[in-house]
Amino acid sequence: MSATARVVIPGMLRDLTDGVGEVAAPVDDDGSELSAVLDRAFAPWPRVASRVRDEQGRIRPHVNVFVDGEDAKRGEGLVTPVRPGSVVHVVNAVSGG
Repeated sequence: MSATARVVIPGMLRDLTDGVGEVAAPVDDDGSELSAVLDRAFAPWPRVASRVRDEQGRIRPHVNVFVDGEDAKRGEGLVTPVRPGSVVHVVNAVSGG
């Protein structure tokens, strides 16, 4: 497993990653499920992982995850395929009026 995907961490979580804003997460040569990529990306920072996914492993309601620009929640969710070279953006939802 020498291939990677880029996982971009939102600014509001970077205080939990010592300022790291992007991680190269290993993916299988033929792709990996989004859940595995998030696990690998956040392994050094369990507090970040818990802010992105709940106790059942689901993406939290106030968090959006995009794989190559496509909203994973509106697609295949945590089984969304992540290919080598893909870009995963974790985005905290913003609300207001």
